[in-house]
Amino acid sequence: MIRQRPIIIAIVGDSAAGKTTITKGLTDLLGPERVTHVCTDDYHKYDRRERAQLGITPLHPDCNYLDVLELHLERLHYGQPFLKPVYDHSNGALVRPEYVRPCEFVVVEGLLGFHTAVMRQFYDVKVFLDPPEDLRKVWKIKRDTTKRGYTPDQVLAEMARREADSRDYIRPQREYADMVVRFAPPEGAAPEQAGPNLNVRLVLRPTIPHPDLSYLVDSRHSPPSGIRLELGRDGGRPVDFLNIDG
Repeated sequence: MIRQRPIIIAIVGDSAAGKTTITKGLTDLLGPERVTHVCTDDYHKYDRRERAQLGITPLHPDCNYLDVLELHLERLHYGQPFLKPVYDHSNGALVRPEYVRPCEFVVVEGLLGFHTAVMRQFYDVKVFLDPPEDLRKVWKIKRDTTKRGYTPDQVLAEMARREADSRDYIRPQREYADMVVRFAPPEGAAPEQAGPNLNVRLVLRPTIPHPDLSYLVDSRHSPPSGIRLELGRDGGRPVDFLNIDG
């Protein structure tokens, strides 16, 4: 039986930060039949050709129908269905909308999911993905050349063109997250040679309840190898740092 109000998990980060990969893993873990997936890229105002003509990037709020996204998040919050726009990444086109009915869990992933206070109020858990830029560059080149029809030079040029919007609109959303996830290659490994076994550092903020991990810092117990919990500060706020070796 579906709850009247679903649990909404938001995953935000820059382009090729790993949002879709994390969303797929979370969906597989919870069970696809229990999860509704919403990508905020579907709320782009312009297709790829129009963005090029206008000189605007999808990272800019003015390139997205954020007011419509807010309305749809409210419907999700109350377990109500709606008709959602759809953006096709393979060709950069806006295509036929789809009917969305929320399941027990809703995963909302995209670039600007934390941009407004209205959006943020509807999430139960807010996650920001924050990989090192050199690793994100490798991921973006690999993805956009294999799945979106770009050449490596085009990808690098597009990243340079988007940098100002990334700085102004994407990275500042980190401060609103309950959890910040940073994947990185093992020490000494080049990003280009990084395999699937990456290290991960989680910033756990006291804005939501987290699992009790105190045993990891309890001297009476031996913590699992490769897992460390540290107490510290992030942006001046007290947090827990959970480090997991790949």
